[in-house]
Amino acid sequence: MNKWIVALTVMLPTLIEIIDTSVVNVSLDHIRGSLSAGIDESTWTITSYLVSNAIIIPMTGWLSRIFGRKRYLMFSLTLFTLSSLLCGAAWSLQSLVFFRILQGIGGGALQPISQSILLETFPRKQHGMAMAIFGVGIMFGPIVGPLLGGWITDNWSWHWIFFINIPIGVISILMVLFFIIDPPYMQRMKMRIDYWGLALLAIGLGSLQIVLDKGQMEDWFSSGFITWLSIISAASLILFVIVEFFAEHPIVNLKTFRNVSFSTGCIVMFFAFFNLFGSIVLLPIYLQTLMGYTATLAGMVLGPGGIATLIAMPIAGRLVTKMNPKALLAFGVIVSAYSTHLMSQFNLLADFDTVIWPRIVLGVGMGFLFIPLTTMTMSSVKKEDMGNASSIYNLLRNLGGSFGVAFVTTILARRAQFHQVHLVDHLTPFDRNYQIAEHNTLNALQYRGIESGVADQGSIGIIYNKLLREASMMSFNDAFYLLSLFMILILPLIFMMRRAKSEAPSGMH
Repeated sequence: MNKWIVALTVMLPTLIEIIDTSVVNVSLDHIRGSLSAGIDESTWTITSYLVSNAIIIPMTGWLSRIFGRKRYLMFSLTLFTLSSLLCGAAWSLQSLVFFRILQGIGGGALQPISQSILLETFPRKQHGMAMAIFGVGIMFGPIVGPLLGGWITDNWSWHWIFFINIPIGVISILMVLFFIIDPPYMQRMKMRIDYWGLALLAIGLGSLQIVLDKGQMEDWFSSGFITWLSIISAASLILFVIVEFFAEHPIVNLKTFRNVSFSTGCIVMFFAFFNLFGSIVLLPIYLQTLMGYTATLAGMVLGPGGIATLIAMPIAGRLVTKMNPKALLAFGVIVSAYSTHLMSQFNLLADFDTVIWPRIVLGVGMGFLFIPLTTMTMSSVKKEDMGNASSIYNLLRNLGGSFGVAFVTTILARRAQFHQVHLVDHLTPFDRNYQIAEHNTLNALQYRGIESGVADQGSIGIIYNKLLREASMMSFNDAFYLLSLFMILILPLIFMMRRAKSEAPSGMH
């Protein structure tokens, strides 16, 4: 079978699944109004999808062995397409949340299966190009999702963000039916079901995803709900690891972590997406809350970074076979860290060029990071273990993004309070900067014809409002700085990874 037809066949469903992860975010207000739901309630339409997605991803390799990979891929696509129809037709928030859970179950398998099929279809010397194709979908989805969701919601209605999946889903099902063939080691196998592992994984990852998604909103461990879910998650995942080591047919084969390149690559990928998702969540919040950008303008700042990634990935895919991939990976990490360091220098006077440039730099860095990292991580894995390995790799990538978002939103809130308290300490009539600010503000108000007494009161309010904005700006600087620091700290891990041989027989290292 032509490898490019196979690549198109597996990338179509992957792209729509990734778009669906972020497409709902911008439509949340419309969904809430249409279904008469509160803000907290409506966010469950996002959380429910992420939870079911997170549970299914690590099970994908195991489920592929039980049902046969092609059969399971067809089932996942059918469920994803059907649940998209039901989501669009939802009559209440409860029904939408339930259908989003089904959609997450259907969509969870699409990324790992697509990645493992691509790596098996392309010869090892072309793994860099295969991962460039996969990476385009992975990176393009989070960028186009919010833009597409906003446009569809504004011009049609929120129902169509789900209905648009149906024709793409049907085409994908037909293409899989005709163009995907299972190798002998990926066909259906009879095995005993690991019920304990299944239950512990579902409870552990489901609880963890809810904690990460709702933690900041509930003020973390001051909430009994978050505290208990964290305990349940930690206990379940620890027990899961123990159970899987002794299971005859484990749901997730943790022995894959004995491969040093694979386990190191998973850690690097976790922190790479920690940085990427953290920064692309912070950037639009900074632009819209402090700089007065509209959602469209904020999207225009994010967009060129995505284009930079799409350009960088095929270049990295070609270079990865011609030079040491470790050098490319180190370059990608350094450039990504530098971009978030540039973001930590933002201020309240930053112009459009100042904010768009670091996002483009991040796009280039991520393009040069993703390809050599995925190639080195996955190319040393046996072909028959590829399904299990890609499931773990995709799970840790997604968890990295979830942890990154939870981290930056928490830092933003806590550091804003810290800086506010610190700045208020200097907000006294005896402070020279305060005297200058008050004098300038009073002159400006009196120039507008405002009476002296009213101007005195007004100037205090204006100065305090400026203080709040400065405190918020400093918290953004802190969050971006910490993201850049985490990226630099993973550099030593790159030297632990081994460069894979250019080609090896099937099933061999």
